[in-house]
Amino acid sequence: MKQTANDSLVVGGEPRVDLLPPEIRAERRDRLRRRRLGFGVIGVVVVTLLGVGAATFVATTAQVRLQSEQERTVSLLAEQAQYSEIRQMQTQVELARAAQQVGASTEIDWQDYLQEVQATLPDSVFVETVDVDSASPLIAYTQATAPLQGARMATVEFTAASLVLPDVPTWLRALATLPGFADALPGSVTRADSSGVYTVTITMHINDAALAQRFTAEGEK
Repeated sequence: MKQTANDSLVVGGEPRVDLLPPEIRAERRDRLRRRRLGFGVIGVVVVTLLGVGAATFVATTAQVRLQSEQERTVSLLAEQAQYSEIRQMQTQVELARAAQQVGASTEIDWQDYLQEVQATLPDSVFVETVDVDSASPLIAYTQATAPLQGARMATVEFTAASLVLPDVPTWLRALATLPGFADALPGSVTRADSSGVYTVTITMHINDAALAQRFTAEGEK
């Protein structure tokens, strides 16, 4: 008897015989493959459902946040509408204050200032006439073209009468102590024969230190 290489001789082993037809074994293998394929399909479906669920959750969360922000915006707009009249009044008040500051930016209290001018003169001297030319908030004041003359925003030309011979240099030094004094130029000195009264004309220039600043805040003065 010829023995092939694949045949093995088992001594004392239990004899076994596979009587199943090959078709049954093939069907079992096909059934196992179909079961594994079914499990794979179920796994893909589960993963897909999880992905769809996660995407839906993210989209829903974003929508809720968007709706919350929109509601907050509507609420803020409603609150702003409640205070719109107050803001308009505040704006009008600020505009009025700005207009006051601009309108009074060149204001000088001439009554008080001319009294101070009179106070610098000797007791025997009194101011007869006054001519004032001051700056406007809308037009720049004309400045001097001559050298050694300071900036000015107003000019006061006054005529003073004296019963004695006037000491004009002393008058000018006294005028220089006034706030806002820029410079002063003496004019002619005349004497009336009938009364013996001397008349002196003085032109005085005033700078911004004499401004009243009625509507200027304390920190801006």
